Amino acid sequence: MQVNENVIQDQHVRFTVLTEKLLRIEYSETGVFEDRLTQAVQNRDFPKPDLTVYQQTHGHQLEIKTAGFHLYYEGGPLDAGSLFIDAASNYGTHYSRWYFGETNEKNLKGTARTLDRADGAIPLAEGLMSKDGFSVLDDSDSFILDGETVVARDQPEMDYYYFAYGRDYRATLRAYYQLTGLPPLVPRYALGNWWSRFYPYTQTEYLKLMQRFDEQQVPIAVTVFDMNWHTTDIPAKYGSGWTGYTWNKDYFPDPAKMMSQLHQQGRKVTLNVHPASGIRPSEACYPTVAKQLNLDTANEQPALFDLQNAAFKKAYTDVHHQLEQQGVDFWWIDWQQGGARGRSKIDPLWLLNIAHYADNERQHPGEGLILSRYAGPGSHRYPIGFSGDTVASWASLQFQPYFTATASNIGYTWWSHDIGGHMRGTYDGELALRWLQLGVFSPILRLHSSNNIFMGKEPWNYDQTIAPVMVNFLQLRSQLVPYLDSANDQTHTNGVPLVQPMYYGYPDEKTAYDVPNEFQFGPSMVVAPITTPADATANLGSTKVWLPAGTWYDFFTGLRYQGDRVFNAYREKATYPVFVKAGGIVPLNPDYMAPIDQLPTKLVIKVFTGTDGTYTLVEHHGDQLAKTEFSWDEQHQQFSWHVVAGADLIPEDRHYQVVLVGAVAKVASQTATQITYTQYQSVDQTTLVTQLVKQRLQFAKLDFETKAAIWQAYHETTDTTKVVSYLSTITDPAIKGMLMELLMR
Repeated sequence: MQVNENVIQDQHVRFTVLTEKLLRIEYSETGVFEDRLTQAVQNRDFPKPDLTVYQQTHGHQLEIKTAGFHLYYEGGPLDAGSLFIDAASNYGTHYSRWYFGETNEKNLKGTARTLDRADGAIPLAEGLMSKDGFSVLDDSDSFILDGETVVARDQPEMDYYYFAYGRDYRATLRAYYQLTGLPPLVPRYALGNWWSRFYPYTQTEYLKLMQRFDEQQVPIAVTVFDMNWHTTDIPAKYGSGWTGYTWNKDYFPDPAKMMSQLHQQGRKVTLNVHPASGIRPSEACYPTVAKQLNLDTANEQPALFDLQNAAFKKAYTDVHHQLEQQGVDFWWIDWQQGGARGRSKIDPLWLLNIAHYADNERQHPGEGLILSRYAGPGSHRYPIGFSGDTVASWASLQFQPYFTATASNIGYTWWSHDIGGHMRGTYDGELALRWLQLGVFSPILRLHSSNNIFMGKEPWNYDQTIAPVMVNFLQLRSQLVPYLDSANDQTHTNGVPLVQPMYYGYPDEKTAYDVPNEFQFGPSMVVAPITTPADATANLGSTKVWLPAGTWYDFFTGLRYQGDRVFNAYREKATYPVFVKAGGIVPLNPDYMAPIDQLPTKLVIKVFTGTDGTYTLVEHHGDQLAKTEFSWDEQHQQFSWHVVAGADLIPEDRHYQVVLVGAVAKVASQTATQITYTQYQSVDQTTLVTQLVKQRLQFAKLDFETKAAIWQAYHETTDTTKVVSYLSTITDPAIKGMLMELLMR
């Protein structure tokens, strides 16, 4: 075999060592290998790694050894008998070995193309993370992609990438992004609340709805128009009305004026498009398109959808540009007609995502955006993902946190779900609320539902135990934008997802794999979603929680927990199990109704005390960026900040309100960049615990005598062990659990 630095090749096989833990494996019957970029792989120019090559030794035709793996090749076509690789890790029962073509048994999965009609869990494709310590990406069927130029492969070949980063999942993801490209920044406005509904609004109704949201102090940043924006009642000879590009003037007599008003309110606009039927004679734009494409208008020849045809792509793009000139900011691309048909054809979903995202980025530098479906590895370069029409059920909600976090295993970090469910189901205010609360701590919060008049997700459609809480959480989402935008930059710059499975941060902790619905949310938070109905007696929702070692705080109450343990967390409707580790710093925008594109003049900085902490606030507008570094010094009780980039972008009158969580203190001195505290002391949590014990007993559906007895047992002693001993006599597990959580922190 020929050896050229990191490339080892003979007539039919080629191995390229990209890093000490990343290997490309190719086999071609024709002897032609692919050097062009593909839909998944956008970079193979890595620094040359250290490796050793052995030929015709120890009975093997070829061995390649690096610090990360040892490859053995016997020659001939690739199969389990001719090629195997040992990873330099110890996660297998006997060895961490992969035989070519065999299943990666402990793979932690990736994601799926859609959740359409899903009522609970669905199968997921393989991801890059595996408890085996290695994984494989098959790029054999990828098309060639160079910029926006898309062509099918000339020659078939086996084309695999072998990752051997052990259980360093974050390093695996960084290597994957180096290979495939980092996710772009999503626009700041996309991090706010989206209003979406498949419903035949009129222009007047829609504007009144937005006005009511404002009056109710519900911040809406993105307005989504489902397919009812265009004409759907077309002559049967043209086919279905799902595809459309002509405004329904019965509903929207002046769409440009409406979108201008929405923009003046600080909102963005997106329209749904089902492009599969192309452009037909029923469309207002048909004469222009027909002229461009030389169509036979006398016989009503349609412009068939084909983005591989340059002339059609130009006409198609022009149609969208005309609508964008009226005020459309980006497109919701709803392709549901399957993948490529024939080897020379490219999956239309890929073509749509590439074309629309690139076009939107050209028009809005630094703020390119689409809403579309996942097309496979590499799709992370075209955010945001639309997961499809889910069923409104507890089973759907229970699957969604796992689905969202696990998608990071294939680098897909910006899922947008139908929060609350799109279809079917029954009226269930608690389900709608718990789903919305999950949405607040999801990559994107897009409320959505069908055209059933009873399915609307407006808070005022629910009773007074639900509606005010929904409003509070929608306000919280808007407040969290500074935190979310900073995580957005981390994803784009360093390949760190906003939502990560717990095993990313704690790969060697067995328990991290036992809490599939729990996830890390940004650098400071851990979220354990409630995905089942409240207990009938305790009247509280609950979920299993694992907190890693350290001191943690409840984000909402400030209640302090000691980590390295598993427990059940119980929460009333108004709160949610979100925890912040001591040393965490969380920036919030108190002006939640302000346009999200407008950087705030005031920020509330919550400092979770107990140990030192640092945080980098990143704010962006278009292609401009500002960075401010915050630090908390526990020993000297000092909070300081320093702008390190983009000072001109930050409002001149910016000021900070620092809130200490877990401690009280007085300000001793304050400068333009530092606050020093005095009389600093940790908060005694006895009062808070007592308040929560009483509150939980108050609303539990227990007889008053039992409540009084429990309260007396708690109140008459300061010895926690005696109270715990008494609670052991309670037979109801939820009542016992809700109190034990407070006492055994």
